Amino acid sequence: MRTVADLKIGEKGVIVSFSDELLSLKLLEMGCLPGTQVTMTHIAPFGDPIAVKVSGYVLSMRKEEASTIVVA
Repeated sequence: MRTVADLKIGEKGVIVSFSDELLSLKLLEMGCLPGTQVTMTHIAPFGDPIAVKVSGYVLSMRKEEASTIVVA
């Protein structure tokens, strides 16, 4: 099972599902819908937070949150 947190800079993935039901509602409201392509754009020097391009904009999130987004 691969997550957004596992992506390298420039790497892409398609959202398949979420592993945290409560956090998934917040992520869905921010445009992280199943079937949507995400691209890793930035990783902070110590690895947290990260930034991904999703639904036409750049979304910054904690690595802990990104690890709940399952991608293919």
